[in-house]
Amino acid sequence: MSKVISVKEFIERGKSLPIIDVRSPGEYEHAHIPGALNLPLFSDEERAEIGTIYKKQGKIKAVQRGLEFTGPKMKDFTKFALKLKSPEILIHCWRGGMRSSSMAWLIETVEIKCSILMDGYKAYRHHVLDRFDVPCKIILLGGYTGSGKTEILQELMEAGEQVIDLEGISNHKGSAFGSLGQEIQPSTEQFENMLCRKLESLDYNRVIWVEDESRNVGKVFLPQSFWNQMRTSPLIRIDTPYEIRMERLMRDYACFPLEGLVESIKKIEKRLGFDKCKKAVDACMSGDRDTAARICLDYYDSAYGSQLTTRFGAELKLPTVKLNTLDSKSTIEELKSIAKDTTFKI
Repeated sequence: MSKVISVKEFIERGKSLPIIDVRSPGEYEHAHIPGALNLPLFSDEERAEIGTIYKKQGKIKAVQRGLEFTGPKMKDFTKFALKLKSPEILIHCWRGGMRSSSMAWLIETVEIKCSILMDGYKAYRHHVLDRFDVPCKIILLGGYTGSGKTEILQELMEAGEQVIDLEGISNHKGSAFGSLGQEIQPSTEQFENMLCRKLESLDYNRVIWVEDESRNVGKVFLPQSFWNQMRTSPLIRIDTPYEIRMERLMRDYACFPLEGLVESIKKIEKRLGFDKCKKAVDACMSGDRDTAARICLDYYDSAYGSQLTTRFGAELKLPTVKLNTLDSKSTIEELKSIAKDTTFKI
């Protein structure tokens, strides 16, 4: 007989055991436990039909219709489970009810032990949101666009530091141009799930490096409680000369097709103003991507500079690391030294 386990035990055991999500493909695609495999008991259409029958005709009729759907699939379900070659499988549905218990019963008929997530995916989501309330020692990397913050985070990670790459998790580089060359962004809910998994892998007694981001990274939003922590965390500013930043931006973005660049410029038309936007688009269309980049960079510099002044005052008394080259390795030891002397309000 399958065992019902808590969300904490489920997550811990999921590090070494396969997790099967028996919710419908649509539910899974919207958001799921990272690493879980989808073995839907019902298709999206079948689930909708069963739900309608349940409301109009009651539970018994809905169960009978559900059996009509699942009967022909039972052999395939067991074949899927056997291919995992695991002595035990973790299973969950939305609330830890009939879908997960039915699948567990079936899989155990082929002698595979099953454990079910108590209260299902709903309990997991409560766990995720609670995780963002736990205080941690965040240090933000700030700096104007093109300063090399993302590269520095990569260097810090290679040097053994703890890093959360919000742009990597969200498949977006943060600006209006951030979707270029990236995969489709996850839903905000799935972003939260992946961020939670990353946080759970870290030691909260050590520093966690995070890039200074807006509340939204592309179309996904940072959890409010985690964002609140970021806004009260110490920030180290990366000071990189304008021309070095331009060189980095041209290296990273000028390679993309013209259509994508123009579309990205138009996204910030209201903030650039009609005339500057038109000038940037015209420059891009004529092959002068350097001029287009300078117009956009000047806008981002002004916007970020205003944000820093609002947060830290006009004098901007922030610890600063200079980076006068495209090679970010030179900053790592200085950043680590500053981190050792940093005081955290937790």
